[in-house]
Amino acid sequence: MTIETTTLGGGCFWCLEAVYLDVRGVTAVESGYAGGEMRNPGYEQVCGGQTGHAEVVRVSFDTEVISFREILGIFFAIHDPTTLNRQGNDVGTQYRSVIFTHSDAQDATARELIAEIERQAVYDAPVVTQVQPVPQYWPGEAYHQRYFERNPYQGYCMVVVGPKVAKFRKQFKSHLKAR
Repeated sequence: MTIETTTLGGGCFWCLEAVYLDVRGVTAVESGYAGGEMRNPGYEQVCGGQTGHAEVVRVSFDTEVISFREILGIFFAIHDPTTLNRQGNDVGTQYRSVIFTHSDAQDATARELIAEIERQAVYDAPVVTQVQPVPQYWPGEAYHQRYFERNPYQGYCMVVVGPKVAKFRKQFKSHLKAR
């Protein structure tokens, strides 16, 4: 087993976390904050848009089961990488599309994939996903961890998270963990 870690922001961390928890080869997912100036920010501060942090998930995965490129393929399929600082009704820099890389190899892979997506005109607009070396990361509060799993009938989860998870499960059946 060879474990690698990446940190991804693509809107609300509840959506990304719920999807990656279902991915075969993913060994851990944690919701948190990265990319801002404040030390140990809280949810309310980050949501206020004043800290510079993005809501992110830290994803650890076994590279013998799933590659970093496949992790990113899922990432680009489950959020809109063409909207600057926005995912649906979630607006602000805390919802930006960002790949915080943990190595030069991850940086190169992310940039190559974005260039390929652009060449193939996968989206109707340019990809605005940022690619940056991982900054200081702060774990989110305990109540944010496994949020969708624990709160499937909460309004946001029913309207936003649930449909994203269903889309992922339909589109990436070969990547699902055995149930």
